Amino acid sequence: MNRIDAAFARLKESKKKAFIPYIAAGVPGRDETVEIVLELERLGADIIELGYPFSDPMADGVVNQTAANRALDLGVDADAYFAMVAAIRKRSQVPLIVFSYLNPIFKLGIDAFARRAKAAGMDGMLLVDMPVEESEDTQAICKREDLSLIFLVAPTTTRERLDKVLAGGTGFLYYISRTGITGEQDAFQKDFESKVAAIKKGSRLPVVVGFGISKPDQVRTVCGLTDGVVVGSALVRRTLEKKPFADMLADIRTLIAPLAAPTKETWN
Repeated sequence: MNRIDAAFARLKESKKKAFIPYIAAGVPGRDETVEIVLELERLGADIIELGYPFSDPMADGVVNQTAANRALDLGVDADAYFAMVAAIRKRSQVPLIVFSYLNPIFKLGIDAFARRAKAAGMDGMLLVDMPVEESEDTQAICKREDLSLIFLVAPTTTRERLDKVLAGGTGFLYYISRTGITGEQDAFQKDFESKVAAIKKGSRLPVVVGFGISKPDQVRTVCGLTDGVVVGSALVRRTLEKKPFADMLADIRTLIAPLAAPTKETWN
């Protein structure tokens, strides 16, 4: 069983929710990325999204854009990315997802990239701007490599398109909590609860929510409606700060521990 599927099966049995942090690979450094992943697992991460950098991350806000550019400046390419994955795999079996855009993956060749991802120890791919209508070949490649192919859906997603995503997607369904770009927010978009409840009711896949979640009460709200939560920008912002790495890890602990805590409660 794919590690992502196994994680959700375990969580369902124990009535817990998935805590899924996102970081940009290579920021603040390659060795530091490995240590951050291991620390996130210790803090309760069930699955981790590892950002593969792209120069024009159009769905991301200023924090994640800055991190992507920082990673490129630091020379994070496919070799560096998969070396980090392999280093993580020597010390952890936490499920890992390639989080990126289609352009850099397509440039390298989706088939070749998927083979390398699997060999290094990845468990899934989420390509933000890949249209489900044009993903048939990628679906076949991911199925062959036993990589989950995860799609995003938004408050504006039609029922027709949702059905296509559910037919082609694996692993879980990533629901964007709002229209627009990533970034911390104080409150959910209007009608969030009713819309995400409808998505959850109609999904054969586990549903997680991301984009803008940065507070424990937001995590608790999501846990009451879906199968898990993604935290990105609030965490990435800490990795961009210029300070000793030990202090950065301490800041990450302070942020993540209360955010992960609601997912470890028992949910009916």
